[in-house]
Amino acid sequence: MDAYDAQKWLMQLAHELSNLLHRVPGSAIVLRYIKSSYQDDPIRSGIELFLVLFALRYLLAPSYSTQKTNSVKLTEEEVDELVEEWTPEPLVAPQTAIEEAENEKRPIISGYAISPYDPPKHSTAASLITHKTSHRPTAPKCKLASGRTVTNLASYNYYNFLSNEALKEKAIQTLRTYGVGPCGPPGFYGTQDVHMKTEADIAAHLGVQAAIIYAQAFSTISSVIPAFSKRGDIIVADKGVNFAIRKGLQISRSVVKWYEHNDLDDMERVLAKVVKEQEGKPLTRRFIVTEGLFEDIGDMPDLPKIVRQLPVQRIACKSGPVANVLYVISQVDLKYRYKFRLILDETWSYGVLGRTGQGLTSHQNVDPTTVDMIIGSLAGPLCAGGGFCAGSAEVTEHQRISALAYTYSAALPAMLATTASETITLLQTTNGECIASCRESTKAMWAQLDPRSEWVWCTSAVENPMMLLVLKEEVVAARKWSLEDQGRVLDDVVDECLANNVLITRRKSILATTSSKEYGFEMQPALKVCITTGLSKKEIERAGIVIRHAITKVVKSRKA
Repeated sequence: MDAYDAQKWLMQLAHELSNLLHRVPGSAIVLRYIKSSYQDDPIRSGIELFLVLFALRYLLAPSYSTQKTNSVKLTEEEVDELVEEWTPEPLVAPQTAIEEAENEKRPIISGYAISPYDPPKHSTAASLITHKTSHRPTAPKCKLASGRTVTNLASYNYYNFLSNEALKEKAIQTLRTYGVGPCGPPGFYGTQDVHMKTEADIAAHLGVQAAIIYAQAFSTISSVIPAFSKRGDIIVADKGVNFAIRKGLQISRSVVKWYEHNDLDDMERVLAKVVKEQEGKPLTRRFIVTEGLFEDIGDMPDLPKIVRQLPVQRIACKSGPVANVLYVISQVDLKYRYKFRLILDETWSYGVLGRTGQGLTSHQNVDPTTVDMIIGSLAGPLCAGGGFCAGSAEVTEHQRISALAYTYSAALPAMLATTASETITLLQTTNGECIASCRESTKAMWAQLDPRSEWVWCTSAVENPMMLLVLKEEVVAARKWSLEDQGRVLDDVVDECLANNVLITRRKSILATTSSKEYGFEMQPALKVCITTGLSKKEIERAGIVIRHAITKVVKSRKA
């Protein structure tokens, strides 16, 4: 067959196939669709042809089993042998020799000291707060497993609320009514009326629009930060912030800029640098993060210089026959000048600073509404549990669907919410009597330690009942002590105080092991002395003398 015959045969075959195709019902519609589709959008026809060919290839491909594996089959004996040889990794690393020695020396509180007298039957709120009974292991006088009774200066029971029988009875009543816990997240069925009351009490106490409570104090700030600040946003933070804040900064994946601890000049330098770097770039959210009372240092920032916008001044000027009044703002502080939002962590200052415990804003006479987010703890001084974030209604409502610890954690137990409301009420109804009493006790302890000791000084603010005592620079330099050496010295001081029936502790922060490497901030070991109104002024002074003599004895016995 020559080429002409082959061409003729192909044309006949095509004609016959075309006739057969036209006999198929609906073939005319398909052909018309293909022609119009190709004319209107040839790329679409190519994609459809590819999909048809892929479907045919998939249908015609040989089947295969997904259950086949290339692993070696083991006999029962071999499996048993491997199981016997396998040693699981421990969930917790084994203790070192130093940790074992510390655990052996660690005191164990087994109970409470017997109360010297019963509380009065007809007691006011203030008398119940200042009553010197000891009904808890965390009470001012506690009993160790060895049988000794010691003065407890290692608890955050600042106002002796743990010895308040009225609070105890209220908590028991709430427990019987609501049960132990809500067993559900707040956004599902965990929110109860006591939670709403606690949020309203906190907002009214602080003087802000609204508040939201969390089940854990630690996870409050570490959830609030990533709820508002995301990847690409900018956070300017103090180098001395606590570990919970640092976890929140890490989770947010934001750009973090650090400034030197409590150095507002350095803060302004960092803020100005950020603003300059962001010129011409897309807008980002910007935050300043600091604490009310720093957990690891004990001091407080100068909040008015950060947030206060001074009032407008009226200046009269005459130009021509008409006198004009020129309105001038003499100074706008850092937050407004550089257009940043402020997140203030008052975990350790709420319930401590201010006339009735409102925190740093009240203590430094700052309008709380100028702070975008106020974070606090309901544990510690309030003797309850959980945490809160207060601010505008928009800020709190946003967290109800965006804050991880609020959305995915069970709600705060009702009895803790009720206890928090009751302690907030006590702080207000007593007109700050217990806070004033605690500050007098703190001054009494200061008088025995900071000015009189030649070895240590207190880094905490004078209003802070949690006193942090660190070795003086000249003492460390003269003996050439490293941070580890200072820690061992202070451990010996704690043991010496315990030998004299005074229980204190040493600040042990996770931040201390990583701060100098990651953040350029060196955490110096410190003693922690917590004041309580459950002790009289003479008992506080006596304990201060014991601590001072213990420091002197241990430091003098140590050589360089």
